[in-house]
Amino acid sequence: MIYLIGNWKMAPEKSLKAVELTKASAAIAKQYKKSVTTIICPPALFLSGAQKQVKVPLLIGAQGVAASDAVAQTGLMSAAMLKDVGAQYCIVGHSEMRARGDSNTYVKEQVMRLLEKKISPILCIGEQQRDEQGWYLSEVKEQLETAFADLAPLQAKKIIIAYEPVWAIGSKATRAATPMECREMLIFIRKFLSDRYGEKVAKTIPLLYGGSADEFNAQTFITDGEAQGFLVGRVSLDPKRLALLAKAIS
Repeated sequence: MIYLIGNWKMAPEKSLKAVELTKASAAIAKQYKKSVTTIICPPALFLSGAQKQVKVPLLIGAQGVAASDAVAQTGLMSAAMLKDVGAQYCIVGHSEMRARGDSNTYVKEQVMRLLEKKISPILCIGEQQRDEQGWYLSEVKEQLETAFADLAPLQAKKIIIAYEPVWAIGSKATRAATPMECREMLIFIRKFLSDRYGEKVAKTIPLLYGGSADEFNAQTFITDGEAQGFLVGRVSLDPKRLALLAKAIS
C-alpha cells in the first residue's frame, strides 16, 4: 500500500473551502482505495469540520501537538484534544517546525504523547545540507536515535517516517533531490530500524518521501527511490493535481 498524505499547512483561509477540499479528497481516496492510503492534515481549526465530512477510506491527521499535557501552553493542542476531534495521525518534526525551534528532544516528547493516545505520528526527518563527506547521515541518525530512544517495537510500528531533504524543498532549495538520493537515505533509515528492532519490525514502518513530489515525478520516486508514499504540501490543496498524483502512484 502506498501512502499519500496531504499537509495543508496554513490553508485554506475559509472553512467552507476546507469542507470542499475534504469532500474532494474523500472522492480521490475512494477511487484509489485499493492501492493508496490517503490522509489529509488540515489546520487545527478545520479538524472538527473535516472529520464530519470524512468517510472511510479517507483518514484525518493533525499538523502538530504539544510535547506535554501541561495546561499552561497558550496556542498549543494536546494529544487528547486531537483524539477527541478524530485525528488518527499527526505530523511531528516537520522542517518548518524544526526551523521554528522544535528540537530532537521536543519531537521525541511529541511522539510519546501521540502514542499514549493511540495517534500515529508522521515523523519528519532530514538533513539541512548535503556534504561530500557524508556528515549529513549523522544528522539524520541523531534525529532517529532521539525519536526512537524509548520506543518498544510495538510502538515503533505505529510510526510513519517521512524523509525531507531540507536543502531540496521550499523557496531556499538549492536544487531538486533525485530518486537515487532518496533511495540512499531510505536504505540508511531502514538499516537503522533493522539494527534496532530487527528486519521484521523494520519492514512494517512506512518510509515516505517528503520532498517536492508531484504528479510528474512521483512514480519515479517509488520505482527508483523506493519510497512507499509521499507527504505533499501544495499539491494536496489542488484536487485536480492530487487526483493525478494518486493515479500516478496507484
